[in-house]
Amino acid sequence: MSEPHEQTGVYRLGGELPGVFEILLEVYRALQERGYSPKDQLVGYLISGDPTYITSHRGARSLIRKVERDRILEELVRFYVDSRIRPALEG
Repeated sequence: MSEPHEQTGVYRLGGELPGVFEILLEVYRALQERGYSPKDQLVGYLISGDPTYITSHRGARSLIRKVERDRILEELVRFYVDSRIRPALEG
């Protein structure tokens, strides 16, 4: 009998997530305008869940909190797989 944590969980992805791209674009722009490294700040937010990693400039902090962090991660992973991993395996 296998331990409960030894089995692979299955996560079903839905279709394209509306709004995630637009929200990330606006948040990225606001972070850049304030002189922050958008990549570093977004990673900090996604890992910790602490919204203070995101500037309030242009309403970015409120905007990013409109979408769950797991939805943002899902969209980022989907893009990476579609643009980097799948082509590498097919080519």
